[in-house]
Amino acid sequence: MRRFLVGFLAVIGALAILLAAGVAVLILKVRVAPLPKRVVLKVDLRQGLAEGPGPSGIESLFVTPKPTLRDFLDAIERAENDRRVKGLVAIIGGNSLGLAESQQVRDAIAEFRSKGKFAIAFADSFGEFGPGTDSYYLATAFDRIWLQPMGSVGLVGVYSNVMFFKDTLALLGIRAEFAKRRQFKTAINSLTHSKMTPAHREEVTSLLRSSFAQIVRGIAKGRALSAQTVQQEIDRGPFLAREALAAKLVDHLGYRDDAIASARRRGGKGTKLVSLESYLKRAGRPHRKGAEIALIYGDGLIQRGGSSQSLFGQTVMSAAKVAHAFRLAERDKKVRAILFRIDSPGGSAVASETIWHAVEEARRHKKPVVVSMGDLAGSGGYYIAVAADKIVAEPATLTGSIGVFAGKLVLADFLKKIGITTDSAQIGTNAAMFSSASDFTPEEHARLETFLNSVYAGFKKRVAEGRHMTPSAVAAVAKGRVWTGEQAKKRGLVDALGGYRTAIRLAKKLAKITPKAPYKLVLFPPRKSLPEQIYDRLTGRSETGAHIRINPGAVAAIRPLWRELALRLANPGALTMPDFALSR
Repeated sequence: MRRFLVGFLAVIGALAILLAAGVAVLILKVRVAPLPKRVVLKVDLRQGLAEGPGPSGIESLFVTPKPTLRDFLDAIERAENDRRVKGLVAIIGGNSLGLAESQQVRDAIAEFRSKGKFAIAFADSFGEFGPGTDSYYLATAFDRIWLQPMGSVGLVGVYSNVMFFKDTLALLGIRAEFAKRRQFKTAINSLTHSKMTPAHREEVTSLLRSSFAQIVRGIAKGRALSAQTVQQEIDRGPFLAREALAAKLVDHLGYRDDAIASARRRGGKGTKLVSLESYLKRAGRPHRKGAEIALIYGDGLIQRGGSSQSLFGQTVMSAAKVAHAFRLAERDKKVRAILFRIDSPGGSAVASETIWHAVEEARRHKKPVVVSMGDLAGSGGYYIAVAADKIVAEPATLTGSIGVFAGKLVLADFLKKIGITTDSAQIGTNAAMFSSASDFTPEEHARLETFLNSVYAGFKKRVAEGRHMTPSAVAAVAKGRVWTGEQAKKRGLVDALGGYRTAIRLAKKLAKITPKAPYKLVLFPPRKSLPEQIYDRLTGRSETGAHIRINPGAVAAIRPLWRELALRLANPGALTMPDFALSR
């Protein structure tokens, strides 16, 4: 009887939730108003653009989603050939976008402007007593830049400051016992060193130079200045608003409403402002018919498990879910090609191999795969890319990092400091190898070295096969070194520079779809309907996993140390690239 009552109440509860959700959907699905005859799009880029597909179903009802990069690009592309759309006004400020992501947005704005549309950028300040090079670089893609009179242009160049915690760990009684392949695999240096090694400094300096050169070229082109002039202005920065106007770094001084009024005037009589999100909903996405191209996201730290989590701002990529998405796309007869979008610093070597195999299987079943890289695709993030037919990266994408590290944090002395003692018993010579209570014995260390050699050799073999390179050529660009996309292309690690459009063009070519033929971009795995998600939650079959969100501001001061400790405790052996904190 009790079981019957419990089941009955569960059914009633499920029906109530479904009814409430249905009502909510009906309320949300009000009649969409037609677009005005003259439109200026508006978008706020200060909060950044999410890389993944964003929340859906239940989450979308209760969570205000962060705009996605895909939404932005779709809206801009849809507006390019829409006669109603006269231009765009964007609010910019803060370094909310990564450099590679900024390049994707800049390219979209350039294409938009090439169709006779105008683009206005407004910022209250490009940095306030802080760097603003990145956000100003983004603004120079627009044909007019407005700056608030009390604002500034923090155009100061690029800078990287690496925090080292070896001495902090020593004070706590924690020892970092790690080994790596090779000298440029610097992901663990912050735990094992007190300053940059020569290889570490060489790597960081090279990345800074490549990024800086790209920024200078972009600003020079956008502001019709010479590269030499831009470099000279950078050395004079930061600039007060009137100084920036005199140096032709901005076009107008004024407030947000002044910039919007200017956009209305340029749009013509009767112009209405429409948000980018609203425009996309009312005008519809582009590429909704034709040959199907599957879009699969590989976003975040690569892990083996089946759940996706977000902890202290760290997104997790589930190898099981990504592999499942590839299997679905592989079996779908309508899918002609697969676009694999990667934004990842790497992670588990085993999980990376799982995804690599899924890509390989899709290709074996005659489904071409093209990788499009975001801000990061390093170490394991590069490993999962090399099986693809083609790899596309932005010039500023951080990629490569072909290497491996493994080890553990030894906590024995730390535990003693806080009054905890440990004791143990074991059967098996190396039974305590992975224990944080003791150092590696000589036998255990020998096994560690064997595993490192095996994983490193396997990584290089995958690169050699996927990129059609000789072992010696791979060895020359491996050694754990991170490259920008621009540097990687010169070394044969990527095929082309660009974003989604470049990758889709290559995918169409590989799938023998004519260049001008329409195509349909389909997300894999397909999003579940609202009732399906509710049913999964009630039955414990939800695949969304736990989403743990903690305000990053609460841990900003300890984030670098937390990241290192959390990653190393969770991944004692991993294909992970270093966290390059580039200040721009």
